[in-house]
Amino acid sequence: MVERGRCGRRSQGARGADVPEPTVLADGYFQSYSVVGLLAVIGVLFVAVAFGAGRLLRPVVPTPEKLLTYECGVDPVGEGWAHTQVRYYVYAFLYVIFAVDSIFLFPWATVFAAPEYGATTLVEMFIFLGFLAVGLLYAWKKGVLEWT
Repeated sequence: MVERGRCGRRSQGARGADVPEPTVLADGYFQSYSVVGLLAVIGVLFVAVAFGAGRLLRPVVPTPEKLLTYECGVDPVGEGWAHTQVRYYVYAFLYVIFAVDSIFLFPWATVFAAPEYGATTLVEMFIFLGFLAVGLLYAWKKGVLEWT
């Protein structure tokens, strides 16, 4: 006896015995992706309409005062090029590094509560914190953290 599968094809093995067809993806699998795609398109259209409306509705009256460079309410003096201290970028970079690394601590805390992963995750986290400590020690030894 040969039965027909979902697609109407016969399903027989090498010797003619009936074998089940391979499992088919769930019917709503790609539908969930279409919802995400639809939301992305709606978001892009919303932003495009907002920018378009702003461009059409804003008043355009250029004056010489409006075309000047704005520097915190002070009239600009001299050239537009100014030297910036590199230490600001170093502090910002160190902040971003430690902020991102601290985000990795939250998933670790949830896994650490699991009974079978406690000791392993504890060792992994101390290795991770050790790398952070070595990086901070390196920055301190190089004098990066001194504000002079």
